[in-house]
Amino acid sequence: MRAERGPLDRRRFALALGGGALVLALALAAGAGLGAAGAGFGALAPDAPAAARAILWDVRLPRVLSAAALGAALALAGVAFQALLRNPLADPYVLGVSGGASLGGVLALAAGLPAAGLPVTAFLGALAALAGLERIATVAGRLDVLTLLLTGAVFNATTAAAIVIVQTVASREELHALVFYLLGRVPALPGAALGALSLAAAGVAVLLFARGRSLNALALGEEGALQVGVEVESVKRQVFVAGALLTALAVSWAGLVGFVGLVVPHAVRRLAGPDHRLLAPLSALVGAAFLVVADLVARVVVAPRELPVGAVTALVGGPFFLVVLRHRRGRGDG
Repeated sequence: MRAERGPLDRRRFALALGGGALVLALALAAGAGLGAAGAGFGALAPDAPAAARAILWDVRLPRVLSAAALGAALALAGVAFQALLRNPLADPYVLGVSGGASLGGVLALAAGLPAAGLPVTAFLGALAALAGLERIATVAGRLDVLTLLLTGAVFNATTAAAIVIVQTVASREELHALVFYLLGRVPALPGAALGALSLAAAGVAVLLFARGRSLNALALGEEGALQVGVEVESVKRQVFVAGALLTALAVSWAGLVGFVGLVVPHAVRRLAGPDHRLLAPLSALVGAAFLVVADLVARVVVAPRELPVGAVTALVGGPFFLVVLRHRRGRGDG
């Protein structure tokens, strides 16, 4: 892969982001205007029924905006971890932070805590996992990527075992809630939570853009990046913490919505190239649109019932992963 360290083509950058914004706008319009209840944009008319207006403004629009924020966060976390691990097949759930968050959420559900307590407990679990990962993977002052990856796998396996134990002793009602949470869903986030998640995603997008040249150099290896003046340890730590916090926020609210952080950055990289200065913001836009559309499918395909959105993203992401893996092996990439 060629490292992009020269000036960014502003025209290409503007066209790409304009296209991504258009795709997101179309997805938002579809998500807000379509649904099993049938209340579309006709609800904007002055003489529209009050029930139709309530469905559009109080139910659909908050959920669609929540899906967009969650999709952007997961896509950006995917960009961060793929850059950190120098592997385009990495995703936000590979390093164990999601395991800590899901365990915290599962314990909150099993303990019967109020709905508002679930994201708090899940986020605390994610922070505990993040602190443990960073402590174990820091060797002689350096964040060792291989140790980080292996430790993350152990964390995920351990938390998965703990979750199975909780599921085994849970009641039937608790088990239903646990399974639905773990499969992933898009809640209508409260205003404060939506704002916090959106600001966090925007902040990470700015960080990845600002560190874009360094990440482009890091893609060729740590030694090469050091030779061109990149502060490798500082960049790795910043990217790891930023990606982990986004993953923690997303899992705390939505559960395990898989494959967004794998499919979106990889697809955008193939379309727009590997330059992280373009890859990060464009992935955020496409990730937001992707999850909005996935949530729309989850809402309407078996209406009036609803599929977990994590099942929809897995049905897209699983075959995508296999196709990409076969393509990489066919080229001899591993």
